[in-house]
Amino acid sequence: MRVGIIGTGAIANMHARAYKAIGYEITVCTNGNEERGKAFAKANDAEFVRDYEDVCRHPKVDYVDVCTFPSFRLQAVESCAAAKKHVLVQKPMAISMETAQKMVEIAKSAGITLGVVSQHRFDESTIFLSKAIADGRMGKILQADAYVKWYRSAQYYSRPVKGAWDVEGGGALINQAIHQVDILLSLAGPVKDVVGTWQLGAMHRIESEDVVNAMMRYQSGATGIIQASTAIWPGYSERVEIHGTKGTAVLTGDKLTTWDVQDDVGESAPVESVVMSGASDPMAIPLTPFERQFRDFGEACQTGRAPVVSGEEGMKALELVLGVYQSCREDRRVVLS
Repeated sequence: MRVGIIGTGAIANMHARAYKAIGYEITVCTNGNEERGKAFAKANDAEFVRDYEDVCRHPKVDYVDVCTFPSFRLQAVESCAAAKKHVLVQKPMAISMETAQKMVEIAKSAGITLGVVSQHRFDESTIFLSKAIADGRMGKILQADAYVKWYRSAQYYSRPVKGAWDVEGGGALINQAIHQVDILLSLAGPVKDVVGTWQLGAMHRIESEDVVNAMMRYQSGATGIIQASTAIWPGYSERVEIHGTKGTAVLTGDKLTTWDVQDDVGESAPVESVVMSGASDPMAIPLTPFERQFRDFGEACQTGRAPVVSGEEGMKALELVLGVYQSCREDRRVVLS
């Protein structure tokens, strides 16, 4: 597959490593900072162009990878739709449900594939746990929680756009913990309603939250908690905890670290203790899940099937995040659609 990249920051470099590992070719790229964009192009034997539209309509591009701030999503999807090019966007897929819905509708009308980067769906631990829950090995799910108690430095937030509502869509929940939100929804199912509370700029000089807590009721009847922060020094590996009537599973970082299930039978659980996490370093994350997601997306583009993390899947995580934000602002329980 031939990939065009819009935005050449830190995450784009991570993507580039994954593309190289699976044999995908980066053919063209663009960045608002021309010097950085040209440096990325040189490092990846790609062509640099000044306008994102030129990436989307480039003849040597099979799909476009959008690695920009969250406020820039719809423009890229519109341009890709006009050029009949598939498009993969970095999480979160948008900063409003209206924009996300438009993206899905435009892609569908144009007959192009839209995907959202949520690489933790492709962790071996997540894949195992998803199948184990579906097979009933944990019984009925009673509680499903996520804890993302990370740390980000003042330098990380030094640019005014970081943590800005109109550029990033928020803070710790939408930018860091949305991966764990996606995992919760994929494992425990949709959420019925949520109530949240936050601290805006508790530690950092940002306008959005760097501490947030939420309590949820799933449609299944299970309950859950989300805690997200970028103010907990020195930063601790994120956890997803699933508690069922037959036992408990805990995902820590990218690994299954606990599998305590009564009278368990079936495939042996891949329990490990050494984990990788972006708790204090955003780039200290494993590459393999990116490789798996990019392969999945490439195959989806070639065959016409939906990718594992489609635009519709990305909307589910965004809806829950925005529901928590609404609850925090209005100090009330919010029912999700």
